[in-house]
Amino acid sequence: MSRTLWGARLGALGLLTFLLLVTLAPLAGVAHADAVSYPPLKGAITGPNTVGEQMTVNYTLSATGGPAVAANGTVVGSYTYKANYSAINETGIRLGPATQGVLVNGSITLEFEAPNVTEIVTISVVFNSTDATQSQNATTVASMEIQIVQPFVLSATLVVGSGASVQTFALTVLLDGTPVGQITIPTLTAGSSRGIAFRYVDTNLAPGWHTFTISLANQHGLVTFAGGSQTLDETFYVQPAPPDNSVWYLAGAVAFFGAIFIWSMRVGARRRGKARK
Repeated sequence: MSRTLWGARLGALGLLTFLLLVTLAPLAGVAHADAVSYPPLKGAITGPNTVGEQMTVNYTLSATGGPAVAANGTVVGSYTYKANYSAINETGIRLGPATQGVLVNGSITLEFEAPNVTEIVTISVVFNSTDATQSQNATTVASMEIQIVQPFVLSATLVVGSGASVQTFALTVLLDGTPVGQITIPTLTAGSSRGIAFRYVDTNLAPGWHTFTISLANQHGLVTFAGGSQTLDETFYVQPAPPDNSVWYLAGAVAFFGAIFIWSMRVGARRRGKARK
């Protein structure tokens, strides 16, 4: 076979290969684009970093991105979550109502009940994003450390008069005249009594004396505190933070080693002087 014929065949084969690559390239590009056509999956846990012992607070779990969202931002799939917690003492900890399920509109609120000891509790959540066809999914993990501390506790006893029962109502708790929370009181029967408690945490509360106040004036004398009063004031003291003596410790250490250095230099000089004699 002549070289001219071989060259023609090789040229035709090369042209065919080129045309095939040109034809398949756009398809490969589409497939690759489909595989990465969604924004990155991000999950978050939102809520307080500090919680008092035995207090109940809410945390919001939220997720965005992943295969559940199309390139134009339209939600085309679903988000799910699986949450758990860990601590040295897990007695009394509750996270619910369900530790796994579907994020409605990309979020859900869970209730967290703290243990009765001071410690660190870690909440971890696995977020999953899936497209409508279930053919693609992405997973990410978010975690949060919660410091459990001793709260300020206000407690009292409510006493109901013998005249009539009292329907459920809310008591507003004031701290130094500013509302900081409410206590929901259920229906109370005539002649009964009920203990109440309010737990409060504020790591930025200024040192000094502070006062909780609760008023039963809106109950028009049907309910009083034990002893007959309609107002309860409870004062407590916040200790100032201990002084930071680290600078003084450092200065003392520098002075100590400096004195040793000077002493050693003098001793060395004396010995060298004696050696010369």
